[in-house]
Amino acid sequence: MRRSSLLLSSLLLAAGTTATPVAAVASPLHLRHDEPGKGATLTGTVLDPAGKAVEGVLVAVGERTAVTDARGAFRLYGLPVGEATITVSGLSIRPISQTVTLQSGQPLALKLTIEEAVQQLAGVTVAAKSLRFAPEVDGNTITAGKKNEVVELDKLDANLVVNSARQVFAKVPGVTVWESDGSGQQINVATRGLSPNRSWEFNTRQNGMDISSDPMGYPEAYYNPPLEAVERIQIVRGGGSLQYGPQFGGLLNYELKRGPKDKKIQFETSNSVGNNGLLGTYNSLGGTVGKVSYFGYYQQRVGGGWRDNSEFNIRNFHGNVQFQATDKLRLGAEISHLGYEIQQPGGLTDEQFYNGDVRKSSRGRNWFSTPWTIPAFTADYQFSERTRLSLKTFGLIGERNSIGLPSSVSVALPDNENPATGQAAARQLDRDRYRNLGSELRLLTDYDLLGQQHTLAAGLRVAAANLGRRQQGKGDTGSDFNLDLQAARYGRDLSFRTRNYAAFVENIFRVGSRLTFTPGVRLEVIDNQGRGYLSLNADGSENQIRQDSRRKVLLYGAGAELRATGQTSFYANYSRAFRPVTFGDLTPPATSDVIDPNLQDARGFNAELGYRGSWKNILTFDVDGFWLRYDDRIGTIRRFVPGSTTATQQFRTNIGTSVHKGVEAYVELDLVHALTQNFDLPHFDVFASSSFVDARYTQLRTATLSGSNLQEGDLKNNRVEYAPKYTHRFGATFAHKGFSTTAQLTRVSEVFTDATNTVEPNAAATTGRVPGYSVTDVSATYRFAKRFTVRGGLNNVFDKNYFTRRSGGYPGPGLLPADGRTWFASFGVKL
Repeated sequence: MRRSSLLLSSLLLAAGTTATPVAAVASPLHLRHDEPGKGATLTGTVLDPAGKAVEGVLVAVGERTAVTDARGAFRLYGLPVGEATITVSGLSIRPISQTVTLQSGQPLALKLTIEEAVQQLAGVTVAAKSLRFAPEVDGNTITAGKKNEVVELDKLDANLVVNSARQVFAKVPGVTVWESDGSGQQINVATRGLSPNRSWEFNTRQNGMDISSDPMGYPEAYYNPPLEAVERIQIVRGGGSLQYGPQFGGLLNYELKRGPKDKKIQFETSNSVGNNGLLGTYNSLGGTVGKVSYFGYYQQRVGGGWRDNSEFNIRNFHGNVQFQATDKLRLGAEISHLGYEIQQPGGLTDEQFYNGDVRKSSRGRNWFSTPWTIPAFTADYQFSERTRLSLKTFGLIGERNSIGLPSSVSVALPDNENPATGQAAARQLDRDRYRNLGSELRLLTDYDLLGQQHTLAAGLRVAAANLGRRQQGKGDTGSDFNLDLQAARYGRDLSFRTRNYAAFVENIFRVGSRLTFTPGVRLEVIDNQGRGYLSLNADGSENQIRQDSRRKVLLYGAGAELRATGQTSFYANYSRAFRPVTFGDLTPPATSDVIDPNLQDARGFNAELGYRGSWKNILTFDVDGFWLRYDDRIGTIRRFVPGSTTATQQFRTNIGTSVHKGVEAYVELDLVHALTQNFDLPHFDVFASSSFVDARYTQLRTATLSGSNLQEGDLKNNRVEYAPKYTHRFGATFAHKGFSTTAQLTRVSEVFTDATNTVEPNAAATTGRVPGYSVTDVSATYRFAKRFTVRGGLNNVFDKNYFTRRSGGYPGPGLLPADGRTWFASFGVKL
């Protein structure tokens, strides 16, 4: 039985009835459909005739309903005691009923087996919304009382070929996107006025496991899975820090597709073309044979890029195997690999951007590559319907390689040629190597206390990360991708080690039938060590550094959720958060600079209060206000050399605090059905996703040298760099039968690129205001004959010239333009 058909069944059942509980099930809100409280508890699993779990069917006891999850499981709390009739239904199955006796304080667990009933339906249109909110427990993650979103990619009209983050995150209010990589490999996103740089303010994961370089020392996400292979993206805002640790942004988790449970083999292929030489292919193979489920994909895309000198060749591979060893134990193994070479076109000056061809590039010799391999092993043990244990062990074998001109070379000097000889200078070679290993153990259990059923989540984490950093190496004078060192040694050679141990506990306490209270606590132990040399002297001697730091960080918080109606709820959350000192913070840019030996992690909190839900299956909304405090920000300040009244030095220390506050709002309306109440008509959904953010420094110390004196200052009340005052995304989706199309408008305010809020750009275009911009996208999908899919789209329809960031380092210097008008077309087959 097809999983998609069962999910479709629940949606069609909801669309065809006016009963409030069923409408709640079909709603994209996906609040927990079992109302906790005193009374009986019913849990169970729905299986097909082959004994495989069935997802997406409707289980009802009277007016109380639930939808089965990926394990075929359902759960209903607070049912009336006594005799009850359970029904299981879905458009593609034969309804079944069973009468049971429910008792207070004695949970009843059932296994229900259904049969498929194929029905041919003509003229039915189903438009499944791509954004929903997670239930109280999402897999092994507690989300009760937290702001969260789940983006389901198969329900999007979007350019997934090049990972169009602007479209994918359109309905997640407040997401800031840096758009400076036309290949789509680097996904740079953030929320609430935080920095989008390689999503480093998020705890970025794949299938619940780390994928960034080192979450505790260098949290940049160089690897992102191809979005064609992603089933859903799970986002938990700052409240996710209690279960996952840093960062301030919370959790960003990519969940990959899995092989079907009802087929021995299923093959899917999607092949794409686009302008600027874009070619892409995605191919997957998966299925279930006996107790073994498997899935794998290969994805590749190549292109010339919208700007000159933007060639890319990206290759992704993934494979996983799941083995149901016993009824209770499931074992798994998976591996993901990324390999690519991307040409970096460098930056432009403002004069070049506004007066010249924004597609030009003066850098034809810059290249970037991050080969990434992530192996993982998993074990899931189901003690009972109420208790399960999960173990994930994961590693990383990766690199970050760049070759090209250093950022100190002016944009006005093309490829750093010697004007007298016309000869190109040697390029700079920088290489990082990552070797990580970690393991996380998580327990999730339901238990009874004082006549209520509650949920406990607890976990342990042990992780080790090792980074070898070699920089300022002498590369060749050519223009191709070449990582061969042309000298005996690198100008800088450092090694960093991180050891991380953590434990957390969170608990959902259910109070009555409508209220949950979820406190939690997490303890982090971090041990950082740095060794090596920062630079070489003329005589070959080394300027060595030695950095050691060991600290404990205690995080705590609590959330609450009050169900106002069957389909809406109020939620509130307060959670402590922190961002560890990074290896970059521990590495002085010059030998004369000094790192504060008492440098502290940045700490603070996230707080939010919101109201979300749906109404009559035609309106979905989420509106919240938030307050984020970011203490102990790290920066550099000039000071006198200790013992001197004349000599000064740059001192890297904790210098400031910022406060980010604002409002986030998302609303989506099924306009045609709201006006007509006729669900046989085509869908026309309109949505708005907006955020208003006031992110300012409440303290940011400065010191400038004036003659022989240091003048101290404070940038208090200045706006935080790259924090837009507003981000608006408006769109509409038309859907009828197998066709859907979405148009989207994005509008983002101006931002500053430095804490001094410089308006006029400097000559190198590394500082200065980034103007606000508007950009429009249109995409469409057509599914036919059950197996075929055609997609296409036009990004930046009106060919707007805009940019989202300025770069002071690699691959700059200068402003980095976003892509102009681009198009893509895809044809897919599923067999």
